[in-house]
Amino acid sequence: MAFLESVNLGTVRAAVSDIGVSAIDRRPAGRPVMVRAPGPKGVGGSGLVGDQIADRRHHGGDEAAVYAYAREDLDWWQDRLGVELASGVFGESLTTVGLDVTGARTGELWRVGDDVLLQPTSPRIPCRTFAAWMERRGWVKTFTERGHPGAYLRVVEPGWIRAGDPITVEWRPDHEVTIGLIFRALTTDDELLQRLLEAEQLPAKLRDDVERRLASQLRSQARRAAGA
Repeated sequence: MAFLESVNLGTVRAAVSDIGVSAIDRRPAGRPVMVRAPGPKGVGGSGLVGDQIADRRHHGGDEAAVYAYAREDLDWWQDRLGVELASGVFGESLTTVGLDVTGARTGELWRVGDDVLLQPTSPRIPCRTFAAWMERRGWVKTFTERGHPGAYLRVVEPGWIRAGDPITVEWRPDHEVTIGLIFRALTTDDELLQRLLEAEQLPAKLRDDVERRLASQLRSQARRAAGA
């Protein structure tokens, strides 16, 4: 059975290197936490009440209200890096057990506990803040090569959640556009971009980005053909 190992909250504090302040250091709350849609990116922050976000321009908002990462993937990194990795250390809001987060399809629905309904939207793309926090040279490349990015989630139905709550996949769309596929298309294999448009549930902003990238590919191909 899939369940929440922990619900993690962050507090804005000084980060390492030259990044400045960050709330990436999330830690288990040890109590029930209210989940609700926070509002648009740039205005809304985290979907978890009491969870802080330092950079609302790039993080949070309705399409990325909650970030889930699998405990199994943390354990893999723990073995690889040779250090203990506590739940929340990757900045995730929810640490899950028994759930294939990378294999989740964009738009499917997760019931968490009795009340909360969440919807995976897109993968986490590693950034300089993540790299600085991990203090690992080449961390963005290393994390990307692994291909298990964790999933951002939309809050469909609000409510209270706590560690130990069961997670049930209530519905899956017919397409095969998973969080892992989106991640590869955006980072390492742009030949997969066209496949992302098969998902009606792909977030509008992400769909626009994919369409821009595909149009750029076509222009590049046309220029090469004209110069041949």
